[in-house]
Amino acid sequence: MKKAQSLTPWQRLRAGLASVMPRLIGRDLAGALAGGSARDGLPVRLSNRTYAGTRNVAVRELGFDQPLLWVVMALMAWGLVMVYSASIALPDNPRFANYAQTHFVLRHGLFILIGLVASLIVFQVPMQSWERFAPWLFALSLLLLVLVLLPFIGKGVNGARRWFSLGLISFQPSELAKLTVLLYAANYMVRKMEVKERFFRAVAPMAVALAVVGMLLLAEPDMGAFMVIVVIAMGILFLGGVNARMFFLIALVVVGAFSLMVMMSEWRRERIFAYLDPWSEAYALGKGYQLSHSLIAFGRGEIFGVGLGGSVEKLHWLPEAHTDFLLAVVGEEFGLIGVLIVIGLFLWLTRRIMHIGRQAIALDQVFAGLVAQGVGLWVGFQAFINIGVNLGALPTKGLTLPLMSYGGSAILLELVALAIVLRVDYENRQMMKGGRA
Repeated sequence: MKKAQSLTPWQRLRAGLASVMPRLIGRDLAGALAGGSARDGLPVRLSNRTYAGTRNVAVRELGFDQPLLWVVMALMAWGLVMVYSASIALPDNPRFANYAQTHFVLRHGLFILIGLVASLIVFQVPMQSWERFAPWLFALSLLLLVLVLLPFIGKGVNGARRWFSLGLISFQPSELAKLTVLLYAANYMVRKMEVKERFFRAVAPMAVALAVVGMLLLAEPDMGAFMVIVVIAMGILFLGGVNARMFFLIALVVVGAFSLMVMMSEWRRERIFAYLDPWSEAYALGKGYQLSHSLIAFGRGEIFGVGLGGSVEKLHWLPEAHTDFLLAVVGEEFGLIGVLIVIGLFLWLTRRIMHIGRQAIALDQVFAGLVAQGVGLWVGFQAFINIGVNLGALPTKGLTLPLMSYGGSAILLELVALAIVLRVDYENRQMMKGGRA
């Protein structure tokens, strides 16, 4: 009794927290926060400090990759500003006459908010659960890709049937397919690890799954999403250890298939010809119109840009300025410096995500590592295609700039995918401290 009375208020507070915290956040994490450990672990070296088990671990080390989070937030914030800048004049167009000047930026902000809430929920899901449910999620995305093609269910815009109308928002199942194919491919490689050197047993089933997805996407049509999905799946197969000769053989077959699709489609051929010479009389007012005005926007921006809000091309000259060609507005308003910053941020982001994936594989978390690297391929490749299209280095293709362009389904699924990457990083850090993922 005397001992209890001799305790200071601070000591009594610490004693109370020590009894309550294990029930709230778990014994392992509570022990680490208190400076102790609920279990012994191997010594772990992080940066220039060595920790024995989980003893004396700083609170920040128990979290996730904060620089990654801040870069993602910076890209989204910049994108939100640019969507407002690029769409503010759209109500002057008779097509959008009933819209307010803030219509698109408010919707984009709503999509970001929904995506952030979904990300917080997704971050709580262990990677083991994603691995267990990956085939079922893939099957769900196939079902949605079938349903969107039905006239009384799917919503058609400009000759393409790619969306479900959900009242205030529209949902694009091809964006969900990117994530579910990624999860399924990683799960598939883990299951086929013992036969990865045998072509038909290791690759053929995945090729059939991709062919089914491809037929459904090309029926919408959405060749851009199919390209991204193929790159994700092939990248995961390669990173998962599929024989290099088989991989390059598959790559040749895929390139041949895409070339054949372009050759057999008249409007796709015209896009290629327009890309080669967008200033020609035949294409300047047709298939080359977007590209030519995108290049004019970059030219006007020069080195430092004309200033935020000063773009002329967004004033009904450059179609889809707030979606596929947002980078052209960035180039006009922020110049070469702004474009280089955007490219640098995406390079850093892709490299960081790939590093998290390699770290997970080194910790024998193969599924988690392949998922993270698949997300890196997704973000990096889609950003590469969009930037190349805007700069005239690649043929025009309807792919948005990740995290920046206007688009509800895209921003939602990109944030969910990045939340999974942060979960992978969180579990990596837990394992390196001797805890459980």
